[in-house]
Amino acid sequence: MRIVNLVENTKGSKGCLFEHGLSFYIESGGHKLLVDTGATDLFMKNAQILGVDLSQIQKLVLSHGHYDHSGGILTFAQINSKADIYMQRTAIGEYYHKEENEERYIGIDRDIPTLPQVKFLNGNAKLADGVTIFCDVQGRKLWPDGNTVLKEKRDGEFVQDEFAHEQYLVLEENGKRVLISGCAHNGILNILERFEELYTGVPDAVFSGFHMKKKNGYTQEDYKLIAQVAKELKKIPTMFYTGHCTGEEPYLLMKEIMGAQLTYIHSGDEIIL
Repeated sequence: MRIVNLVENTKGSKGCLFEHGLSFYIESGGHKLLVDTGATDLFMKNAQILGVDLSQIQKLVLSHGHYDHSGGILTFAQINSKADIYMQRTAIGEYYHKEENEERYIGIDRDIPTLPQVKFLNGNAKLADGVTIFCDVQGRKLWPDGNTVLKEKRDGEFVQDEFAHEQYLVLEENGKRVLISGCAHNGILNILERFEELYTGVPDAVFSGFHMKKKNGYTQEDYKLIAQVAKELKKIPTMFYTGHCTGEEPYLLMKEIMGAQLTYIHSGDEIIL
């Protein structure tokens, strides 16, 4: 199994560019997949640098309905009209970042749902042998505090986004199981709990942001929550690859606790499992 990070927030390797966004190219079991497309078409430029032929992608999976994971979909569709694009039907909702002095739409481009290759899902799904999707994470253990400013507009009113639009890709090949998430808005521990319910046991590897990054600094409560998550993850016999919305400071704190079990993956980095 080959997993390549096509774009992420920090300076990339191999001359790759970076932005606030996330995209993974995956080869598994004869399948060529794309998970998310970053905020712009920058992931496509990095794909060229890395020698990844996006015209050969068979399936694109959108992890959730935010712009920084879907921004390149329309451009991608221009070079690859054959790849099916999978998203939860709820991914087309009206999602906002809302604070006292800020109200900003962060949902997907409204033209994306009109693409003929979009396949709307209403829950768990099998896309192919060894390629499945799950969702419906109900747990709230150590739920990321940054979620509190993320809202959904319903009937003209803002309500807390419960992230029903978030879905998770599971790949199975040669006895290994890999979980691919985007931002883990539902909380990585709750997502892993749901994985155990559906698949029995834990994944061998997880690729995911942890949604711990904050633009205005961290409180002692934030540090406590980050450390708690890291301590819980350390108990699990799984390798974790993270980046994007985890944030560099939270990553360093988690790394102190988790050691070699946690790796930061940058634009252009490749993992072979």
